[in-house]
Amino acid sequence: MAGRVEGKVAFITGAARGQGRAHALRLAEEGADIIAVDIAAQVENVPYPTATPDDLAETVRQVEALDRRIVAEAVDVRDLDGLKAFVDKGVGELGRLDVIAGNAGIDIVGPWHDMTPEIIRTTIDINLIGVWNTVTAGVQHLIDGGGGSIILTSSANGLKAGPWNLAYNMAKFGVTGLTKSLAMELAKDHVRVNSVHPGGVDTPMANGIFGLPDNGFERGQKENPDLFGMLTQWIPGMMPPREISNAVLWLASDESTWVTGHALAVDGGMTQY
Repeated sequence: MAGRVEGKVAFITGAARGQGRAHALRLAEEGADIIAVDIAAQVENVPYPTATPDDLAETVRQVEALDRRIVAEAVDVRDLDGLKAFVDKGVGELGRLDVIAGNAGIDIVGPWHDMTPEIIRTTIDINLIGVWNTVTAGVQHLIDGGGGSIILTSSANGLKAGPWNLAYNMAKFGVTGLTKSLAMELAKDHVRVNSVHPGGVDTPMANGIFGLPDNGFERGQKENPDLFGMLTQWIPGMMPPREISNAVLWLASDESTWVTGHALAVDGGMTQY
């Protein structure tokens, strides 16, 4: 039986670990080949460890173990020229591009008065402009191929602001707006654009934040405890990244060909509270 994305090629950012790796593996399981990028280096102003070259190499190993092709390289999503050059190279090797998954992101947490200009700029540049760069780097290949699917990772905090997460909220609400704008304009080219809105996901990023000895959520809660309930979700616990990848797979597949401009929350009810 053919996989749900058999013969498709997907470009995924932030693919070295966490949700990005999970997306690469889930799509590969269902027949896709992968173009993968990640900065694979420590990001400035981020207090927890970010991805490494070894992380990206492990994603490559796991995709190849599924007998799918993958081309991968360390590229910063803030580097539009670098992204475009690598996507063009990947399409040259793999023959086409059908799916773009703009997943790369960071989160620097703390009360509003701890948000420095550097934190704001780094977060916006990666989480919003980096997503725009991701689309810009690859969308012409989708158009030239007759259409495709773009899936942009926003957040529950792109539908409902979360406390002590000002820069992240700004960027993720921006991704929601970017999705709807692109969906309108690219529909005539048979390119669908949707956003996915994860809640709490068990990833190195989330665990890195909560593992900090002085994490911003705790500082915020001490200053403003009445806001802590904003983080409530109905299904308890942290979800595995694969739960988000299942949503990405559906949006990448031909099962969702009339779904565009949609904000799909996979958040255990967080945005409903």
